[in-house]
Amino acid sequence: MAAYRAGVIGAGSWRLVVPQRMTGVVMGAAGTGRCLSFLGVSGGGSGLGVRAYMSQLGAPASHLVHRAAERSSLPLAKATYPAVRGYRTGGWWRESDRSSRKVLGLVFVLGGSLGVFQALKSSLGEQRAEEKQQQQAEDGSFRLTLYQYKTCPFCSKVRAFLDYYRLPHEIVEVNPVMRGEIKFSSYRKVPILIADSGSSLQLNDSSVIISVMKSFLTSNKSLEEILSYYPSMKAVNDKGKEVVEYNNKYWLMLDERETERIYPTKESRVEEMKWRRWADDWLVHLISPNVYRTPHEALASFDYIVREGNFGTVEGLFAKYVGAVAMFIIGKRLKSRHHLQDDVRQDLYSAANDWVSAVGKHRKFMGGSQPNLADLAVYGVLRVMEGLESFNDMMNNTKIKPWYERMATAVYSPVDSQ
Repeated sequence: MAAYRAGVIGAGSWRLVVPQRMTGVVMGAAGTGRCLSFLGVSGGGSGLGVRAYMSQLGAPASHLVHRAAERSSLPLAKATYPAVRGYRTGGWWRESDRSSRKVLGLVFVLGGSLGVFQALKSSLGEQRAEEKQQQQAEDGSFRLTLYQYKTCPFCSKVRAFLDYYRLPHEIVEVNPVMRGEIKFSSYRKVPILIADSGSSLQLNDSSVIISVMKSFLTSNKSLEEILSYYPSMKAVNDKGKEVVEYNNKYWLMLDERETERIYPTKESRVEEMKWRRWADDWLVHLISPNVYRTPHEALASFDYIVREGNFGTVEGLFAKYVGAVAMFIIGKRLKSRHHLQDDVRQDLYSAANDWVSAVGKHRKFMGGSQPNLADLAVYGVLRVMEGLESFNDMMNNTKIKPWYERMATAVYSPVDSQ
């Protein structure tokens, strides 16, 4: 059923006729189109309206994805109301057209009833799809294997997500020296998530993993289709080293109705993405300088890393003492690279309080009554410091403790008790 959406194209005022089945989300934002490939900024009149809309959400234009065949088939119609007999401005009806009025009223009633029926049908279909995919993940027909370092904040983010959504998964602790456990992969970082439901799919990058899995649990798309919306791109960083980037990794691949079900407002989606990025681009970089701040803290940190990690006996002794000295020195360099204060604790305290201020006094979590993906990301990053001096200092000198304890309860408690 066609719906009109306004746009300004050229000098005149037009309306873009878009089939309702096509209105949805481009890279997770409530916009238009069902993305099938990464095509960058679209040309043509319709692309102008979409770009303007996406820019309001803070999304870069390069994230727009369109199906070319659908885009080329969209007709443009002059922005006029359909001619209806007996209708004129102001809504007054001529007495002589009562029969037309009754017929039109009947049409509206039937059309509205059909619309409600279709909405209910679609909603039930989405709910069944979500339950089916959740069941696949829980009954063993959909197996997940996470390759990780336990003390890695990026890996901890993924574990927090899997634990919160009660997704059974096997954990393989990777030896950080030899990394033989991931020799099957050309991607040599962790976390790596292998999803096996008949055929194996490899998901790389913590934020991509979380976005893919959340999209899968929410939509009726297959995991293969969703993963295709997150293409990797090679880039060169500021050191001249080639790296793999995922420019759209904070977007969820949902249609319009699915997006409205997850995000009550556009602002809530933008807020979640902003703070997920903040966790990756800022909060993570505060961990190492703080846990390796002094020789004593560096040794305590590596004692924890060796106990929790996959080290051989000799490797463990080497890592504990030599690694502690090395990371104490590297921690100082990281402080300079990220422009931290001489007392790096102050940056950690400020970040914790900034997060608490963003959540606000009237919400349990940034997601409201339940954690959203930003809550899980921040919690996952901070969790790797548990048991260390830096963590205790943060709990005692910031306002984050009540939120953190609520997150621990939400992630680890049974669903029924939340």
